Amino acid sequence: MSVAAPPSFDKSAARGRRASRDVELARTVRSARDRLTSSSGLPPRIELELLDRHVELQTRWLPFSILPFVAASGLLALGSVDEAAIFATVTLVCCALSVFVFDRFERAQRRVFEVVRWTRTFAAAQVAIGMPWAVLVLWPACESCGPGASYLARLAPVLGAMALTALGGFALGHAIPLTFLPLCGALVYRLTIDGDDPLALTTDGILLAAVPFFAVVAGRLRGALVERCRHRTERDQLVSEIETARIYSDDARRRAEEASLAKSRFLATMSHELRTPLNAILGFSEVITNEILGPVGNPTYKEYVQDIHSSGQHLLDLINEILDLSRVEAGRYTLNEEAVDLVGVASGCIAYVQMKADAKSVTIVEQFEHGLPQLWGDPRSLRQVVLNLLSNAVKFTPNGGRVVLRVGWTAGGGQYVSIRDNGPGIPAEEIPTVLSSFGQGSSAIKSAEQGTGLGLPIVQALVKLHDGEFELHSKLREGTEVLAIFPHSRVLEVMPALTEFG
Repeated sequence: MSVAAPPSFDKSAARGRRASRDVELARTVRSARDRLTSSSGLPPRIELELLDRHVELQTRWLPFSILPFVAASGLLALGSVDEAAIFATVTLVCCALSVFVFDRFERAQRRVFEVVRWTRTFAAAQVAIGMPWAVLVLWPACESCGPGASYLARLAPVLGAMALTALGGFALGHAIPLTFLPLCGALVYRLTIDGDDPLALTTDGILLAAVPFFAVVAGRLRGALVERCRHRTERDQLVSEIETARIYSDDARRRAEEASLAKSRFLATMSHELRTPLNAILGFSEVITNEILGPVGNPTYKEYVQDIHSSGQHLLDLINEILDLSRVEAGRYTLNEEAVDLVGVASGCIAYVQMKADAKSVTIVEQFEHGLPQLWGDPRSLRQVVLNLLSNAVKFTPNGGRVVLRVGWTAGGGQYVSIRDNGPGIPAEEIPTVLSSFGQGSSAIKSAEQGTGLGLPIVQALVKLHDGEFELHSKLREGTEVLAIFPHSRVLEVMPALTEFG
């Protein structure tokens, strides 16, 4: 009868799968939203971070950005104080407008879907900041100052403003073209009316050539900043996804551990409920087989009873192995430890399999090292280890084969049990399957004596409970050797007798 998984486990597994799908769906939706809301091909989160960086740089470079305006106002004041006052007024109005925009941005809730609106607002602010330079270029030359001073009043401050704008506004895309777009229009207009003045042509040409130069510089700085922002965003997103995957993994592992523990506890508590009816079946079948209460009468019925007894015994052995393994996995297997003679245990196990070995003409060879001290362990568990290994060796050894049982010292001062046969062997790729619960190799599947596939897992678990190691070495068509190695710490040292001195 199959036992259905607990509803809570099904719900937890479904929640885990649904959460994984939700993560993929959220990633897809976020990617689609980024493509739809992006104005420059960048994710809106990076664009918003660039706007933050732009406001920060503008605020930091604000004292330096005022210097070109101050210099231009000072040079204009040499010719006319009124002209300087008008230029300063226009400058203050435009700068105040940009500062107002920056303050609104810092106070507002910065949402990614508003990136386009804020980008356009900052672009308009940059155009407003550049308006005073267009006014400066279009202002009539100061006749009393001479042409040199007038052109210097235009050239030097504007070049300084371009340099400071490139350093302080590169985070905003196209900051240089936006800021000095009015200037370029004014310069083109001047070239049309002052085409015969070499000094004016030279000054205006330098300013026009400086705009793309500083635009390239600002573009390089912005590209480096975008890469840093992109790497940081990808790193944060990767860390977030790893953390989410870790949480899901921990949750899945916890659910698996709980399910495995529940299974082991369930099987470990079924000993009485399963063994009691099986013992009754075995007992009644033995009574009928031995005809204790009278003859059966029909020999076919007697054969059926014998089949019932053998099937019940096989089922009882299977249940005992499952329960033993379940108790070990559930941590409820208790070792009743005492001093054990490992050679005596191994020698006693031969008697249990001798009849089966004789039926197949299999020779069991004993190779024991004598004088071994006793081992501290559970006699029943150690007997089960040797008996399982010895039964497997006899089972898979062909007729007329040979099984060697050895007990001796290890190089580290421990003790070992080795069982080697000259059977068909196990392919290397099947060894992990053979060592797993209910795992059987191709030899076991082809054999007429198929087992449960729990013998070796039980042996591994019992050896591990004794702090030992289990090893399996096999070669195809050469045979198999299994070793149960127990550490030096479990060997009871024999202390020499104390000599009394009179």
